[in-house]
Amino acid sequence: MAKKSVASLQTGSKRLTKAIKMVKSPKSGAYTFVEAIMAPEQVKDYLKK
Repeated sequence: MAKKSVASLQTGSKRLTKAIKMVKSPKSGAYTFVEAIMAPEQVKDYLKK
């Protein structure tokens, strides 16, 4: 699994981050991109999974 990009988003008073990572499918072996929007503190844990 590899990190593709991390972008900062700001909505109102909350600061959010959009993380995109590549995940290899166990069935076909193809890579897919998984996106998630979360607090900046959670990004490292998300990308380590």
